[in-house]
Amino acid sequence: MKRIVSLLPAATEIAAPLGLMDDVVGVSHECDFPSEANQRPRVTHCPIHHAGTTSREVDERVRGALRENGTIYEIDEPLLRKLQPDVILTQKLCDVCAVGYGTVAGLAETLPGPPQVVNLEPASVADIFDDIRGVAEVCGVRERADELIASLSKRVDIVRDRAATIVNRPRCFVMEWVDPPFCSGHWGPELVEIAGSYDPLGRKHQPSAQVDWQEVLDARPEIIVLALCGYDVNRARQDYELLWRFPDFDSLPAAQRGENYLVDAGAYFARPGPRIVDSLEILAGILHPDEFPEFASRGPDDLRVVLAA
Repeated sequence: MKRIVSLLPAATEIAAPLGLMDDVVGVSHECDFPSEANQRPRVTHCPIHHAGTTSREVDERVRGALRENGTIYEIDEPLLRKLQPDVILTQKLCDVCAVGYGTVAGLAETLPGPPQVVNLEPASVADIFDDIRGVAEVCGVRERADELIASLSKRVDIVRDRAATIVNRPRCFVMEWVDPPFCSGHWGPELVEIAGSYDPLGRKHQPSAQVDWQEVLDARPEIIVLALCGYDVNRARQDYELLWRFPDFDSLPAAQRGENYLVDAGAYFARPGPRIVDSLEILAGILHPDEFPEFASRGPDDLRVVLAA
């Protein structure tokens, strides 16, 4: 048994299907799935609260904290020492998503052992599967990873093969933030492609980036998916209402056709773990509901809220 501390929700979600939750002795403040994660001590804290703040205010606070402190998170160092981890799961991917890798690695060097620091830094679906293998190898359960990845890959292939026969491939803008507007990056545009569409603003296998609103107007998306980083659908609904106040939003095909969707990005699209395949299936149901009726979700004409099972 290795004592594992997970500083990343996606890492906790990788550990669970690998049968490692009994070995997880500490988690981040955002780890909430599976339910067992909520029973573990939380070793990180974020002083920037989203409640009651607009997306513009959150963006400004995040930028300010990164500029002044280099991070927006705090580690409970005494608790981490008390937990005596053998393995710490963290990431270099995004300083906005979790504690910076350098901070974690530096602290780990001062701990007994020291613990092995595992970096999860995916930019694609294949990278996410590689991260599953990496965690499994470090924790001595490689065969479980092979089984899990085979199951996930089969689901991806089912969507890919069925979508490949679809002629109509609508322009789908996956929006990671509203104010200021951010396009999707990393695995996001890849999921759109596999599901039978394309994102004219997406940055495939690259970090997401702020875009000018005029670029969105010029792209004329036929479908808009609000996959707002760290937001559930209730919080994202507030930003959807904000979108209608953007200049000429109502001129976009997506707005005129009522093809605007909210998804729980905090649980799915922004978490590069096993549930990224659920994200793909959600997209397939949004983009091609007739071809993927088992994943389709219907709602009011002006907005469709997609809730995964």
